[in-house]
Amino acid sequence: MSDAVELTAAEHAILDAIDSAGDEMIARVKSWSEVNSGSANREGLDAMRARLPEAFEPLEAEMDEVELPPTEIVTRAGEVVTMENAPALRVRARVDAPIQIVLTGHYDTVFPADSAFQDWRLLDDDTINGPGVADMKGGILVMAEALKALERHPKREAIGYTALISPDEETGSHGSREMLHELGARAHVGMTYEPALADGGLAGARKGSGNFSLVVRGRAAHAGREHHLGRNALEAMSRFIVELQALNGAREGVTFNVGEVAGGGPVNIVPDLGVCRFNVRLQTEEDGAWAMTEINRLVGETDARDGVAAALHGGFTRPPKPMSPQNAKMFAWTKAAGAAVGVDVFWNDTGGVCEGNNLWAAGCPNVDTLGVRGGDIHSDREFAKLSSFPERAKLSAVMLFRFASGDFDARANRNL
Repeated sequence: MSDAVELTAAEHAILDAIDSAGDEMIARVKSWSEVNSGSANREGLDAMRARLPEAFEPLEAEMDEVELPPTEIVTRAGEVVTMENAPALRVRARVDAPIQIVLTGHYDTVFPADSAFQDWRLLDDDTINGPGVADMKGGILVMAEALKALERHPKREAIGYTALISPDEETGSHGSREMLHELGARAHVGMTYEPALADGGLAGARKGSGNFSLVVRGRAAHAGREHHLGRNALEAMSRFIVELQALNGAREGVTFNVGEVAGGGPVNIVPDLGVCRFNVRLQTEEDGAWAMTEINRLVGETDARDGVAAALHGGFTRPPKPMSPQNAKMFAWTKAAGAAVGVDVFWNDTGGVCEGNNLWAAGCPNVDTLGVRGGDIHSDREFAKLSSFPERAKLSAVMLFRFASGDFDARANRNL
C-alpha cells in the first residue's frame, strides 16, 4: 500500500477549520505563557493544570487527573528526600477501538517561580517569545486541535486515543515514567508534541540519558590545628569528577557531563561533604552497561579512600530511541502527511531526550517533535512561529485521518 496521501473534500473542509482556529490557539498560548509552571513550582503547576481542560473540552472525551508516585531526590546537603509530584491530566476516547494511539505532552517548564522570564512578547508578525510557548504549551494546543479535527472525521470510530499531559518531563519524567510505559505498551503508535526546529526539522533517532548524584562524605576537622585528622570530601569528589570527565571520548557516542557541585563551607574547616550531579548520554543499551561499569569503578575507588564514603544515586531513566524500521516507517508517514498539506518534513538525529524515549522503551513506534516550530528553548529567548500552530495541527490531523482509514497501518507497523 502506498504512503501517498490524497485528501478528500470532507478532509479539506476539516483542515480549513483548523486554519480558522489559528487566532484562538495563539490567544490561548499567550494566556498560558503567563502562568509560571516551572517543574518545582507546585502552585504554578496546579494553576496551569486547571487551564488545560479548556483546550480539550470540545472533544467530549473523558478527562481525569492521574496521581503520580513521588520522586526521590538528593539535596545539596546530601540527603535523600521524597518530592511529591503534581498530577498528570489524562484525556481518553474510545479505549476499546481496534487501533490505539498515545499522545503525550507536558505542562511543566524549566523556568522557576522567581525567574525574570514570566511573560510573552511579539518579536515580529510571526514570532512570539515567552516561557513555554514552544516547549511545550504550544505543542499541547497543536495536539488538542488535531484531536478536534479527528472527531470531525467520518472514520474516527476506528481509532481510540489516550493523551497524557505530564508535570515532570523537564526533570526526567520520574513520576510519569510508569504511566508512559503502560500507555506505550498497549498503543500501536505514539505522537509526542515537543517543538520542531524553527526550520521545521524533526528529531530522528535520540540518545538515551541517565542522571546521577554522587554523595561523598569525609571527616571534618580544624583546618589549622588538626588538619591531619580531616578527610576532605571535596578533594575526593574532585578526583572523581576529573576521572569521570576523562571518560569522554573513550567510547563513541557516550558523553559524561558534571553539571552541579555542592559542599564545603568555612575555609578553616576540612569539608566533610561533597555532592555532584552528572548526566550520561548514550547511543545503545550496550553503552549503558559499559558506562555503569566505569561509573561504579570510580565510585568504588572513591569509597575506598581512607576515611571517605561515597554513595551513588540515580540511573538511566530514558533508554535510546533508535531509527528502527518501525520508527522509520512513522517518519515516512509523517513526511507523506506533510506533503498533503504543503509541509516539508525532514529530520536529524539528536542527543536530546524526551517522552518519545519512554514510549519506545515500551515498544511503541513514535514521532516526538510534532509541536510548533520554535527554538532557543530552555532560555529567555525561547520563541515559537505563530504560523506553525495551525500548520502543525493540520500535519497531525492528516496522520490521524490515515491511521483511522487504515492507509497508515499502525497495527502492522507495531508488529514488525
